[in-house]
Amino acid sequence: MTAPNSALRAVRLGMRMSQDDFARALQDAGRRAGQPNDANKRLVQRWESGSIAAPRPVYARALEVVTGLPVESLGFAATPYTSVTPDGRGGHDLEPPAGSTVVPAGAPASQGSPHRNYSGIWLSRYEYFSSGRDGAFVGQHYVVVLQHGDRLTVRSLPNTAEGSLTIDMTIDGSVVTGTWIEQTDPSGYYRGGRYHGAIQMLVEPTGRRMAGKWIGFGKDMDINTGPWELVFRDASTNKVTMDRYNRVPD
Repeated sequence: MTAPNSALRAVRLGMRMSQDDFARALQDAGRRAGQPNDANKRLVQRWESGSIAAPRPVYARALEVVTGLPVESLGFAATPYTSVTPDGRGGHDLEPPAGSTVVPAGAPASQGSPHRNYSGIWLSRYEYFSSGRDGAFVGQHYVVVLQHGDRLTVRSLPNTAEGSLTIDMTIDGSVVTGTWIEQTDPSGYYRGGRYHGAIQMLVEPTGRRMAGKWIGFGKDMDINTGPWELVFRDASTNKVTMDRYNRVPD
């Protein structure tokens, strides 16, 4: 008998999606990426029952986009899309275009090797002014960054803050542009408020830091802006590494 994939089911339920909803979200993610798939309720059921131990690459990419988690953290066995190095640190391995060279996040880019993989654990840090408290504050999260072609999905680890943060971005050379959503702490000053806006960053030549500005609406429906940066911490996205960073940043 095969063991049910309780990890995937828990993630789906945590997103408040039915199996039909989840399948439609996978199809939408595939279409947006130019890699259409035939996800349906029956396929989701087979994954969750454990009768399919590993998804095909086209589904693995869609699963990561929809959940914001590396596929090996969704209860699946390693596939050709994922890899584990002998020391156990591996985890995420994109398939670059033929003839290109992937430069891991944090490694110096050499001339003639422009294709960089930014997947890994990063520290997200932004600054904002609170008119109600008449002061400046800092928001920090450890986040998982996953790259699929020119798209970056960013999701905060659950124990890194009381609220949650998601960012979806497109990278063009050294320019990164996208949108962000933050669900604030239900017991905090903003009482679980949901805020969203736009973000644009520039990637430093080292590939270890992205820095730029956010824009969004304030409590009184005014438009605010401030600095935001992502700082590289670890190229691995396996469970051991995510568990190590699943805490409040120092």
